[in-house]
Amino acid sequence: MIRLLEKLKPELKIAAIRYLAVAAIIPLSGCASSGLRDRDSDRGAAIVKEDTLGDSFTTIRYLDQGWSESDSLWFYTTTQGSNLLPYDFFLELEQKDKPEPFRSNENINRYRYLPQKPTSSNPDGLPVGFVKDEYKGKGYIGPTCAACHTGQINYRGSGIRIDGGPAGADMETFLKDMVRALNATIENDQTRQRFVKKVLAHGNYAAEDDVIRDLKKYTLRLTTYTHVNHSPTDYGYYRLDAFGRIYNRVLEHIISPRQLRMVVHQVLSEDEAKDLLKYVDKILKYDDKKDKKDLISSEERDQILERIALLPPMQQARIRHKLYNPANAPVSYPFLWDIPQHDYVQWNALASNAGLGPVGRNTGEAIGVFGTLDWEKKKGFSLSSFISGQGWFGTHIKFNSSINVRNLRRLESHLIKLQSPQWPQDFPAIDPRRAANGERIFNQYCANCHAEIERADPERRVVAHLSAVSEVGTDPKMATNSVKYMGYSGILRNQYVGTGVGDILINERAPVSALLTKTTLSTVATPDPDKIFLRRWAEWSYDLVSLFFDNEIKPSIKHGNYVADATVNPYASLFSYKARSLNGIWATAPYLHNGSVPTLYDLLLPKKRPGDPSDGEYRPDEFEVGSREFDPVKVGLKSSGYKGFTFKTSLPGNSNAGHEYASGFTPQADGTKLEKLGKEDRLDLLEYLKQL
Repeated sequence: MIRLLEKLKPELKIAAIRYLAVAAIIPLSGCASSGLRDRDSDRGAAIVKEDTLGDSFTTIRYLDQGWSESDSLWFYTTTQGSNLLPYDFFLELEQKDKPEPFRSNENINRYRYLPQKPTSSNPDGLPVGFVKDEYKGKGYIGPTCAACHTGQINYRGSGIRIDGGPAGADMETFLKDMVRALNATIENDQTRQRFVKKVLAHGNYAAEDDVIRDLKKYTLRLTTYTHVNHSPTDYGYYRLDAFGRIYNRVLEHIISPRQLRMVVHQVLSEDEAKDLLKYVDKILKYDDKKDKKDLISSEERDQILERIALLPPMQQARIRHKLYNPANAPVSYPFLWDIPQHDYVQWNALASNAGLGPVGRNTGEAIGVFGTLDWEKKKGFSLSSFISGQGWFGTHIKFNSSINVRNLRRLESHLIKLQSPQWPQDFPAIDPRRAANGERIFNQYCANCHAEIERADPERRVVAHLSAVSEVGTDPKMATNSVKYMGYSGILRNQYVGTGVGDILINERAPVSALLTKTTLSTVATPDPDKIFLRRWAEWSYDLVSLFFDNEIKPSIKHGNYVADATVNPYASLFSYKARSLNGIWATAPYLHNGSVPTLYDLLLPKKRPGDPSDGEYRPDEFEVGSREFDPVKVGLKSSGYKGFTFKTSLPGNSNAGHEYASGFTPQADGTKLEKLGKEDRLDLLEYLKQL
């Protein structure tokens, strides 16, 4: 995602000098937060009264993953700078069809976010991973990593929380329903009056008009977001096209007035374009013959969105399709244990973990989940401008944002102690005889790609083994999008971005992966605008220097069978998927990168092909997703017998083909195909995987 190391090496000495000089004067804020002092014995976990999918649990417990109660709660309640909605709005928003809080535990659980009771670090009882962020004197609600990377499985009436595990969340439906609730608040007089009265009671708005203005603004922003990221393939539970959404949010904010005008002329008739651009130019005070304005501010963007929203739906769609790429490659939320010990992360090893890579990766994630981007055009000397490649002096873009780089660094460091969950003692006992045979099978069929590591070893390292999509045969859409998606470069045009095999000169249109890299670099290079001058520079210098020197992961080449990056194709290696260690894999269903296989047992079966006998065992082509009820025999989640989200593998991006090593179809790295495993061997292999 970002290759900060190559760009920042010359500036590290400058940053270190700033840190040593300024940190001696300004006390840096400590690493502790209210979450680290919160020792609630239940870690805030709440029980819902009724589950819409029929799950049943009366208690919640945690496994030993190396985190204490306070460690978990700190992870849940530490902001990364996401500003989804004004905080008071989230507290008081009602559901679309009834006067019940949108944030009620039962409703939150319906989207498979994890409800919490109030604790000292979470006094309003926000769900796991939803936190209050303060930016420029205002409070906002926003998600952090824990919202997508904290799981729960249920077994015999007990809910087991998995820290760092894949969430069951259906973020797509959550946001769509939030938009419906916001629109219903605007349109229904009684609902609106109740909402305004409750929001005003918090004391953060002075008048009703102010509340209504922000209500309309954030409704429009979220409506636009859901339309821009519409996918013909619904995500359902346990999945999200995070990169597609991050890409589109970058494209939304870097577009220049000139390129926006060009797109409008391309997709609308002459009369339609003339009418719209007359309004747009008035907002931007833009003169195409004289003005070199190349940045659209947040306020201007809101006004333009408001005008575009008045266009007929077909015209709006044509503009969106020209500016953005479909977010149509949903993938499972990855599990987070051992993330700091990886050399490369993300499903296709898109992000290096070396040097300053983790903070760049996490900055991109924060951009995607509603970090406020308050970019502005400035003149004069700027160290941040130099680091981002705009030069020391002259006119430059200042990449101010709400993104909390300090907390992103701390969150990443916090994960170092997290360990994979072990098979619980009250689950069916692991058969040692079967597991021993399973280990032999694992070494023959799996160990070439999936290295074994010791979960608690402080010296452990995870080397990502890449397999070209053509080799592993799994659904190619996520990898294809990451390599081939292009976008208008806007304010980044004519800048350079590193790729590892040389720099790309950003043209009128450029790979979105390159635009994301440049955007995250520029954002990280800009100190927090919400702090006084000396403090923001002291903390910025400290965070970058400490992150670089504390990170024990160094730059290294990628490993596996893949097409290497080259100057002719600098992103070739991204057309691959990576294998990682399988410790804790039992707790991370559904499987494959796109969640297209419900259990580990199913993963060891072949995909049904034309002509295959109907009485054979195959991976299911359709199954239900959403239940947290655990199946200890097949090792996965309940996938039938209830009405959840129906996963259809026939849809684009949902293929359950590939990775058929145990079925004798997918060849090993050396090209050999091993014999198909029989049922007893499959069960033996499962028994071994349970104990990793």
